[in-house]
Amino acid sequence: MLPCPIVSLSNGQKIPILGLGTSHHGGYSHEAVVYALRDCGIRHIDTAKRYGCEEALAKAVAESRVPRDDLWITTKLWPYDYGYHSAKQACLASSARLGVDYLDLYLMHWPDCMVPGRSNRDVRAETWRALEDMYDEGLCHAIGVSNFLISHLEELKDDCGIVPHVNQVEFHPFQQPWDLVRYCQKEGIAFQGFCPLAKGQALSHPLILGLAEKYGRSASQICIGWSIQNGVITIPKSTNPQRIFENCQVFGFQLEEKDMALIGTLHDERHVSWDPTLVK
Repeated sequence: MLPCPIVSLSNGQKIPILGLGTSHHGGYSHEAVVYALRDCGIRHIDTAKRYGCEEALAKAVAESRVPRDDLWITTKLWPYDYGYHSAKQACLASSARLGVDYLDLYLMHWPDCMVPGRSNRDVRAETWRALEDMYDEGLCHAIGVSNFLISHLEELKDDCGIVPHVNQVEFHPFQQPWDLVRYCQKEGIAFQGFCPLAKGQALSHPLILGLAEKYGRSASQICIGWSIQNGVITIPKSTNPQRIFENCQVFGFQLEEKDMALIGTLHDERHVSWDPTLVK
């Protein structure tokens, strides 16, 4: 199995470019996580408090026997825990559920803070200061945001001291936010994409199927490979061991530039997850 490339964050931390995503509503499987870690060489796991599987993930990591120092574990802070003291408590609680002394990456999950009587900007800034302090204390080796757009990132940059190390955003052939990607590159923010298969919608598109036939690969490998060739840290989700193995076999081929460009024409602004564009 070919090694997974590493992306260096602005603070020098190194994150595997390919990880395994988890989710709620049946998006977690103990067997699948153990298999991904033990048999597929996955060393990057993405989860969130909202998904409700942090404790289960701790058991799977323990069963896999992969050393903690070899793993990259990301979890996320849900808006109900935003605010300085609440964020700190939530971080410690997530770490305890995950059975770890530190988080490799801690993300603010969503830009809408849902706090009556206070602006989103004010609550985001207060919460981010908590993440900055936890980073300084070593509780989090990197900190970032998820689903933040340029306007949200600009405000955070003006209000706080540390630029997010990562921004995790929906990214797939139908949702290609290149202005946001370029902004993150300019600001030294690593861009991470979730839903690389568009929740399966990309797997039946004729162009993707044609490229799969051309390269002797699966449709999912074409989509994941396209994301990775674009330099996007990618976290496909699956609870099927066979699919997880397949999704990891993406480092042995390269899409031709003309085929990368063809996939680039599929952008139709489609969201298969939450749409943050209306959040101020």
